[in-house]
Amino acid sequence: MNTKVVKPFLKWAGGKKQLISEIQKYYPFDNRNIKKYAEPFIGGGAVLFDILNKYEIDDVYISDVNKELIITYNTVKNYSRELISILKEYQEEYYKATETKRKEIYLEKRQEFNILKQQNDTKNNVVQAALMIFLNKTCFNGLYRENKKGYFNVPMGNYKNPLICDEENLRIASEKLKKVSIHLVSYEKSYDFIDEKTFVYLDPPYRPLNKTSSFTSYTKDNFTDKEQLELAEYVSKLNKKGAKILLSNSDPKNYDENDNFFDELYSEYRINRILATRMINSKGNNRKAISEILVSNY
Repeated sequence: MNTKVVKPFLKWAGGKKQLISEIQKYYPFDNRNIKKYAEPFIGGGAVLFDILNKYEIDDVYISDVNKELIITYNTVKNYSRELISILKEYQEEYYKATETKRKEIYLEKRQEFNILKQQNDTKNNVVQAALMIFLNKTCFNGLYRENKKGYFNVPMGNYKNPLICDEENLRIASEKLKKVSIHLVSYEKSYDFIDEKTFVYLDPPYRPLNKTSSFTSYTKDNFTDKEQLELAEYVSKLNKKGAKILLSNSDPKNYDENDNFFDELYSEYRINRILATRMINSKGNNRKAISEILVSNY
């Protein structure tokens, strides 16, 4: 058991912080043969950091296709001191500003972030990561969303004094991530890392519950039913390798009891339904408890 406890340094749509107590029940680390961990859709990393807080793992692999997210993880890992210095400046500037000025600051930093995204210059990675964290802490609901051109377009949120620079947590996160291999690749690239000694947690972009769902993707490319089917094929490949696999997704039966999409797709595995609170809603009273699915091969 590690003594220093880290928590996610980013809020994330579909983040698993509220479900950790349920997901913990599926950790297979009581099996001494499980010595590796892989999370190919890392997002906010709630499960990753919970595992790093609780267990000593020999090898850890995380990845995502969101370039800005991976830049931020690598920056926290390798350049935490420089990152914290910039975030302190951002926080001081923001706290001192009036409400009107804060809106100006937010829009300026969002524009700067989008410019750096397009420039694709690694020399700007620390600043880009700082902007990513700033926007994440001050935007609406901590969303990350891109338009078709790849520009971050989430509006400003309504927070009095958001903790933009959580210095202690960033330092601990940097320490914990030293043992983690971080990759900007699609999920199937994790195949060579994964073997019978690996616990794999898959948390893909969720299948929309209905046609009016307002958030289905955090990159300009959507994760449709076609991609869900391809992911299921990948799960089958990992299952044949002998890996311990846990996958989470939305439960279509919340809106249509006859929708057996996932029940049929993962019929050869265990499917459990757990309650979660839907957070992507502008009206707080509409954030109701709904079920989600956890699929496991053990």
